Amino acid sequence: MQKRPADCASMAEIRVEIDRIDQALIVLFQERWGYIGRAAEIKKPAGLKADIPARVDEVRLNARRNAEMAGLDPDFYEDIWARLIQHSIEHELNILGESGK
Repeated sequence: MQKRPADCASMAEIRVEIDRIDQALIVLFQERWGYIGRAAEIKKPAGLKADIPARVDEVRLNARRNAEMAGLDPDFYEDIWARLIQHSIEHELNILGESGK
């Protein structure tokens, strides 16, 4: 059963909850990845590029704002999202048949 941090009385309980959250994050990343692939499929016939700078900026700013609103370090989470974005762009480049790095 899920516990709040304050309800955990041992490191074993903390580890169980962290592992549960990590698993949930992977499921969310998997869902996000599906949308990335579909975006590339839609971009191809529309003649859109994988890397759309205005959208990249928007997603990074969203990550920063979401982190701030959650009381988290915005620089750290923007950096994580920058890596997610770059990985997504590389995947889209593959699907679109554009040259990568």
